[in-house]
Amino acid sequence: MDPIKAQVVVIGGGPGGYAAAFYAADQGKQVILIEKDEKLGGVCLNRGCIPSKALLHASKMIHEARESAHRGITFGEPTIDLEKLRNWKNSILNKLSSGIVGLAKSRNVEVMHGRGHFEDSHTLRVESSEGQKYISFEHAIIATGSRAALPRVFDLGNPRIMTSRAALEVEEVPEELLVIGGGYIGMELGSVYSILGSKVTLVEALPALIAAADPDLVRPVAKFAEENFKEVRLNTKITSMSTKGAKIKVGVEFPDGEKRDELYDRVLVSVGRVPANGELGLENTRVELDEKGFIKVNERQQTRDSNIYAIGDCVGGLMLAHKASKEARIAVEVITGQDSLWDNFMVPAVVFTDPEIAWVGITEQEARKEGKKVKVAKFPWSASGRALTYDRTDGLTKIIVEEESERILGIGIVGHGAGELIGEATLAVEMGATVRDVAETIHAHPTLSETIMESAEAFFGHATHLAGKKH
Repeated sequence: MDPIKAQVVVIGGGPGGYAAAFYAADQGKQVILIEKDEKLGGVCLNRGCIPSKALLHASKMIHEARESAHRGITFGEPTIDLEKLRNWKNSILNKLSSGIVGLAKSRNVEVMHGRGHFEDSHTLRVESSEGQKYISFEHAIIATGSRAALPRVFDLGNPRIMTSRAALEVEEVPEELLVIGGGYIGMELGSVYSILGSKVTLVEALPALIAAADPDLVRPVAKFAEENFKEVRLNTKITSMSTKGAKIKVGVEFPDGEKRDELYDRVLVSVGRVPANGELGLENTRVELDEKGFIKVNERQQTRDSNIYAIGDCVGGLMLAHKASKEARIAVEVITGQDSLWDNFMVPAVVFTDPEIAWVGITEQEARKEGKKVKVAKFPWSASGRALTYDRTDGLTKIIVEEESERILGIGIVGHGAGELIGEATLAVEMGATVRDVAETIHAHPTLSETIMESAEAFFGHATHLAGKKH
C-alpha cells in the first residue's frame, strides 16, 4: 500500500492539535489530523475544561438559590435529575465537537480517527478499526496531551475510585466523597459534588490549597470550602486504599502522626496529570523525553528531529489549553518559514472555584522568593459598588509592580468572574504596561473591571474608593 502524502500531520485533536491543523491549513499547507477518539476536541472539550465548567455553572445556580434568602428571595430545595444534567452537559460537548468537525471540513483538513505510531522520522502508521494506513509527512506536530495521574497505591480497578474523567460523568451523588488533592481540579469538582449533596472530605498533602496562587487570593476560596465541605485537611497523607464491600477503605495519616482508617462511598483522585506519550513509536525517531516522560522541545517547539514538533501538555510546563494553542501557532509559523519562537509569553491561569481565582505574570510569593524589588497594591472588592450589587464582596485585585520602572510584573484577582477579568491583566503584563498606564485608563462604572484601575490608583495612594494617604 502506497503511503498517503501530507505536508503536515498533526497527532492529537485537542485544543492544541486542532489549532495547529487549522492554522497550518490557513497557511496553505495540506494537513491530516489524527485523533484516536471518536470525537475531536481532546480532553479539554470532552473530559475536562468544558464539562467541568458546565457542571460548575449548574451547581453555582443551586448555591446562589440557597443563599438568596437574605435578599428576600426564597426557593424550595432543588430537585436534581442527574440524567437530564448529564444530557445537558453532553449536548454542549456534542455541539462544540461537531463545530470543530465543520471547521476542519471548511479548511480541507483531512481527519483520520485512529492511533498514530511513528515508523520513522517521516512515516506515521495509523491504526483504526478499519485497518492500517501509512502517512508520509514532511512535518509532524505531536499534540497528544495528558491524562490524570493515578498512583499505583490508588489504582485498584474499582470504579468507585475516580479520576476527573469519571467524576465528570456524575453517575451518582455519593453520600461520602473523599477528594485527594487540593489543586484546581480537586477544588472545582469537590465544589460541584458538595453542592449536589455529597459530604466532601478534601485531603491535601501540602500546607495550603491551590499552592501556585498567592495565599491572600486563595483565602476566600478556602473559606467557601470550609463552609461547604464536610472537612478540609491540610498536611495530611493517604497511605493506603482498599475495597471493603461497597465502600473504599482509606488509610489516613494526620499532621500529628495519628493514623486512621476511614470508609467512603467514592474517592476522587486529583493529584496531577502525566503526559500521554506512550505507544507513539517515538523510539523510532530522534525525539527525546525528559525524566518525567515529557517531550523535549526548543523555543520553536522542535524536538531533536527538526521536522517533528510537539506542543501542549505532552511537553510539560503549564498544562493549559490556551498555552497549547499558542504553541500550535509557533510550530506552524516555524514550519512555514516564519521567525517565531516562545518569547516568554504571559500565560494566564484561572481556577473556576467559587469565587474564581485568576493570575498572570509573577505572583507576589514568587517575587518575594526570587528577591525581586517589588511593590504590591491591592483593592478589596468590599469597596466596589458592582461587587456589592452582585452580593460578592469577597474579592480582591492586586498588582505586583517593579519598584524602579513601575512596570507591572503580575496581576492577581480573586472574585466573581475573575476568569473574565484576567484578559485585561494579561494584555497589560504582556505589553509591559506601567502601573500608571492602567491607573490612567478610563474604566466603565459600575464594573468589576474598575478594581484593576483602582488597584493601580492605590499604588499611588489615591484610589477613589479607598481612603487616601494622609499628608
